[in-house]
Amino acid sequence: MTDSIVSEHAGGVALLTVDAPGSRNALTLALSSQLADAVAAAERDESVHAVVVTGTPPAFCAGADLSALGAADEAGLRAIYEGFLSVARCTLPTIAAVGGAAVGAGLNLALAADVRLAGPRAKFVARFLDLGLHPGGGMTWMTQRLAGPQQAAAMTLFGQPLDAEAAARAGLALRVVDGGHDDLLAAARELAAPAVAAPREALLATKRSLRATASLAAHADAVDVEIEPQLASLASPEFAERLAAMRARIRSGP
Repeated sequence: MTDSIVSEHAGGVALLTVDAPGSRNALTLALSSQLADAVAAAERDESVHAVVVTGTPPAFCAGADLSALGAADEAGLRAIYEGFLSVARCTLPTIAAVGGAAVGAGLNLALAADVRLAGPRAKFVARFLDLGLHPGGGMTWMTQRLAGPQQAAAMTLFGQPLDAEAAARAGLALRVVDGGHDDLLAAARELAAPAVAAPREALLATKRSLRATASLAAHADAVDVEIEPQLASLASPEFAERLAAMRARIRSGP
């Protein structure tokens, strides 16, 4: 079978699977381009409220294809990055369902998501220096922001991998999901359910605000960022409908 990004839109979720089991889901230039296209298609589909990224078992993603990496100049590197950077830029909520090893660029793909769920066989590995290679794609920035400088140094400078439980303790994974790959995907869909139920425009605006307020130092500045989209949501028909339904439930009693 041809390696590809398998994209399934169902139940408000776009499930994007890196399907290249012969290479443990290593990202070629073609796969990175397909992943970027799949993310863009999810953003255009108004029925989609969340994106789940995973890899065909047993790996999550073994990194960048070594042939492409060895021949890459700056433009080639940026082309390899484009797959996981599309996840990082995604306007929709994103979840990485990490069921196996996430290595190098595969680690970047996992870190690019808003939230990571780890299966019991998940492993988070930098492995850049093992190849004599400087980290790329923003890995040092993402790891330090998520896990702190000491854990980032241990992973990057000293080659320390994190298994699923260690990743959860370090803050790289939200939690560990016991069971197989189907259980992991079911947990991802369950996590996505409140986003699926939310009004899409309010959901997109909330993610924009999370990004905007992440670098702010003052509470008052965050209030200013949030007030305009909150006023817009107050004027929306979705809010009016949900408020009326809540009032009806309150009037009807237990």
